[in-house]
Amino acid sequence: MKTLLAFDKDLVAATYERCFDYGIRSMGREYAIELVPNGSAIKLDGDNRQEYVKLVVDFILNKNIEMQYAAFKEGYDSVCRNSIIRLFEPEEVERLICGEAVLDFYALQKVTVYEGFQSTSSTIAYLWEIIHGMTLEQKKKFLFFVTGTERAAIGGLANSRFVVCRGGPDSERLPTAHVCFNTLILNEYKTKEKMQRLLLTAIENSVGFGLI
Repeated sequence: MKTLLAFDKDLVAATYERCFDYGIRSMGREYAIELVPNGSAIKLDGDNRQEYVKLVVDFILNKNIEMQYAAFKEGYDSVCRNSIIRLFEPEEVERLICGEAVLDFYALQKVTVYEGFQSTSSTIAYLWEIIHGMTLEQKKKFLFFVTGTERAAIGGLANSRFVVCRGGPDSERLPTAHVCFNTLILNEYKTKEKMQRLLLTAIENSVGFGLI
């Protein structure tokens, strides 16, 4: 649409050769939806392109999803019409649904529970040095790896449950996680470099065609 609006006015009609309709594909078939009555007979040109763009945007964002939005609104209203949720600001609702965007891993460290490790062990020291040295994107991936979400619950990571469980002696085994229990299974790696290599490999390949 931006390209159309910026195009040479005198060349629009000859270049685009389009009418006031919009093509969609459904159930393996192509359909032309008229944007206005008799739209297939109205040629797009440099003078009416603003109106054409306005109609296309309205069709994509509104008319094309009217039925789906109506169903969603009916369901939402049945739950929230007289709900206390109306007292919240949009940003507060987002936090309730999506969680906290700010990730304080120092707060998480303070509430972490260890199974098979002492909080003072070298393995645990390596782990937190690695985590605190991660980029924000890596921290999000780590959090997703162990909890299934890139955000913290309301109240931040200080209110989260996180468990680090010993998975065995030093080996080349990748760290794993029990997402439902926010538990990281960690072998007792002998060096920080080895743990970092294996942990980053695990969190970078934990979705899609990587590790499940």
